[in-house]
Amino acid sequence: MKRKLALITVIIMLASLIAACGGGSKDNSGSSSDGGSSPSATTSTGGSGGSGGSGGSGGSGGKVTINLWSFTNEVPTMADKFKELFPDYDVEFNSTVIATTDNAYQPALDQALAAGGKEAPDIYAAEAAFVLKYTQGDMSDFAASYADLGITDQMVQEAGIAEYTIDIGTKDGELKALGYQATGGALIYRRSIAKDVFGTDDPNVIKNEVGPGWNKFFDAAEKLKQKGYAIVSGDGDIWHSIENSSDKGWIVDGKLYIDPKREEFLDLSKRLKDNGYHNDTQDWTEAWYADMRGEGPKPVFAFFGPAWLINYVMGPQAPNTSGDWAVTEPPVGFFWGGTWLLANKEVLKDETKKQVVAEFIKWVTVDTSDNGLQYLWANGLISESGTKDTVASSVVMARSNGELDYLGGQNMFDVFVPANQFASGKNLTQYDQSINDIWRAQVREYTAGNKSREQAIEDFKKQVRDELGIDS
Repeated sequence: MKRKLALITVIIMLASLIAACGGGSKDNSGSSSDGGSSPSATTSTGGSGGSGGSGGSGGSGGKVTINLWSFTNEVPTMADKFKELFPDYDVEFNSTVIATTDNAYQPALDQALAAGGKEAPDIYAAEAAFVLKYTQGDMSDFAASYADLGITDQMVQEAGIAEYTIDIGTKDGELKALGYQATGGALIYRRSIAKDVFGTDDPNVIKNEVGPGWNKFFDAAEKLKQKGYAIVSGDGDIWHSIENSSDKGWIVDGKLYIDPKREEFLDLSKRLKDNGYHNDTQDWTEAWYADMRGEGPKPVFAFFGPAWLINYVMGPQAPNTSGDWAVTEPPVGFFWGGTWLLANKEVLKDETKKQVVAEFIKWVTVDTSDNGLQYLWANGLISESGTKDTVASSVVMARSNGELDYLGGQNMFDVFVPANQFASGKNLTQYDQSINDIWRAQVREYTAGNKSREQAIEDFKKQVRDELGIDS
């Protein structure tokens, strides 16, 4: 861990030197484990900018440079659209994209915030696995209050923003971040396999074949196995439904806590492996993507995920299967992922910069007009790709169309909007990304037969204590 952090520090220092000499943007992107478009080479976006949905004046301070940090190119792409729609501000978004691979993003962001200065992030993104660190935890003091940016409680209420995104972004009654996505999850399944095994691909029938509950899920797994299919690609496909449906998070009263639902993952994962119900892949690997394309050892019936998994992972990785997918209720309701936007409180000291930052965040998070980010995104108007997604505003979702060719013309909002009821910030902690990685690695050691169930749990507790200083 120390070696990784040292390497990241060197990379950041080199990137700063390069930027000082030649300007331009920084690119440390790789594969990502979060929703949103896949990381790509990042470019600074200069030229005339935008003021957000309410319009506005660029002020008299000349070109404004906004340092924008994210872990995918999703938010920088929004910045491009913002400038295109509202050419009132003379603004340059200087984007830095560092993928969450090997936990690289957080140490880099932490150091940049702490260092301050003109290279410090003005706007930064955080995802569900670690957002509490920046809204309520160790790094929360760097974030500006939305109220100081002119984003009021009334704006949030009138936009019908999902309550869990507000809870996650609030510290001591002060809103510091909002998510722009709604990330309730569904079972995403192959129509052709459903017809072969269950005699129909109707979502209303399939949901009763695979659930509710894990017993029905495993009954379906056996039926699929008899015809040569795997119900999922790997145990990671069910993990997020288990993790995010748990009653409590990893930390309770300052101590490591293993919720019974999360402990059950040991048994469910072993049952999948022992019975040959999956291809034993790990998510975010080439084998996982191959199963989406139908190229694995056994054809895979389903994946678990929100709309972003379809848009940004399955679609690009498996275009050959377009039209052969559908969505329905999962065996257990859950949510997965989401991205929150924060502003560095230092922007409050520069009125011109503050105005641009405020208008951009307002446009992304609470603007429900036809030119607001959420309406454009929900209806596939943000880019030429026509990608649609579920968004945080219920006002926008009520007047949006979620029909997707990739899903055979199904309106995915019919499934994903009700699924948002399962989204909650009450079982999240600022350490989730690190603890989840440790837990899942120990579960794989157990299911592979390398250690007992009891030893896996003890080793998990020890590793959390040694790496994070959290006792159980």
